[in-house]
Amino acid sequence: MALFKKSKPLVGLDIGSSSIKAVELTKSKKGYQLTGFAYESLGPDVIVDGAIMDAPAVADTIKRSFLSAKFKPKGVSAGVSGHSVIVKRVVVPAMTPEEVEGSIQLDAEQYIPFELTEVNLDYQVVGPSMTTADEPGMEVVLVAAKKDKIQNHTSVISLAGRSPEVVDIDAFALQNAFEANYDVHPDAVIALLNIGASLMNINITKGGMPLFIRDVSVGGNQYTDILQKELQLNFQEAEDLKLGKTGGSEAEMVQPLLESITEMLVMEVQKTFDFFRETYPNETITRVLISGGTSHMLGLPEKVQETFRYPTEILNPFKSIAMGPKVDAAKATSLGPALAVAVGLALRGFDQ
Repeated sequence: MALFKKSKPLVGLDIGSSSIKAVELTKSKKGYQLTGFAYESLGPDVIVDGAIMDAPAVADTIKRSFLSAKFKPKGVSAGVSGHSVIVKRVVVPAMTPEEVEGSIQLDAEQYIPFELTEVNLDYQVVGPSMTTADEPGMEVVLVAAKKDKIQNHTSVISLAGRSPEVVDIDAFALQNAFEANYDVHPDAVIALLNIGASLMNINITKGGMPLFIRDVSVGGNQYTDILQKELQLNFQEAEDLKLGKTGGSEAEMVQPLLESITEMLVMEVQKTFDFFRETYPNETITRVLISGGTSHMLGLPEKVQETFRYPTEILNPFKSIAMGPKVDAAKATSLGPALAVAVGLALRGFDQ
């Protein structure tokens, strides 16, 4: 499910609000192998609310990271998320594939809160269902992403001298990474939480299909902000303290502040899980996997498990992907959860 479909090895590029993550994979009869990766930090105001504010700075960072990682493919698979992206499951009357195409184009405006001329639209029929009139119907996953959001990303990739071949949705890429690494019962309902610096992607998935997707504007930056504000620190000092790189007199004041942000993040997850239960009263989440740079926050997975009573763990995007001979396996493993979306995007190059 993507907005533009291609099939050849691609570098998966995750342009986050605090860093650039890129992954190169190869595929053989034995499975997937990680042949290269890059992780480069971005300045605090280069990307704001998912919008690229300083395109030359982002392009330079992409160019630098791609050169240092010696990526072979010129083509890039990138992801978008946030308020400019809508993913909805809708039920339409049973019809032929051609009729679905026409129906989606006609009816999409009732599901999409944007002008249809402003978006790229895609859909996938996921199975039979019943319409509200109890007549045979089809369940369809409808995806819309604003053209200016896509342009924002593809332009900066071109500026970096690379070719934007695929634009996917971050929540779908997250699911790709999960499914490539974990064996799951087809009836299991899994909640995937990818918590970045300014955005949390939530994808509740079952049997290879997303049931419920939501992007929430919370993330690791909230931890940094509260430390800056309460302890009068600059951005870098607060970041270091958040990551436990410094001790001193502030250290004992830090934990309660960090815990207050963890509570806020968990409340947002609670809202999503509540809404999911209302929408799908017959489905029960069986497991939670957390990824993204913020998944490393001390006590976060434990707090999620304690609150919801679902088994919770950190997602490992290299659980079933072999490490290539030239990659720094220790660094890749430690960055692992932060590279999950980039891994899922790189997997798009092997779509049949």
